[in-house]
Parts: sequence; C-alpha cells; structure tokens
Amino acid sequence: MSGKKSQESSDLTTPENLQKGQQVYDRIASGECKDVTAELKATYGHDGDRNSN
Repeated sequence: MSGKKSQESSDLTTPENLQKGQQVYDRIASGECKDVTAELKATYGHDGDRNSN
C-alpha cells in the first residue's frame, strides 16, 4: 500500500517541514528551546516507540 511510507518516516524536505525546522532552529539558536528532543518530537509528531513493531 502506498500509505505505508508516510507511517514509516516523514519527508523533512517538504516546504512545510522545512519551515517547521527553521522555526525550531531559530528557537534553539536564540536559547528559547531548552529540550531539543522534545521540541522536535512536538514539531514533527514523532514518537520513538511508534516504529518498534
């Protein structure tokens, strides 16, 4: 099925994800972001246990 790929990983090169990444980077660079891992998980919706099946 073609929908399976989107469940395995996100395409971080889409314009929307590039913009999200830039915003996270800006927060890190300015010192606003205290927990980079949590910030990235919240931004991209990744859960480390999601792909453990």
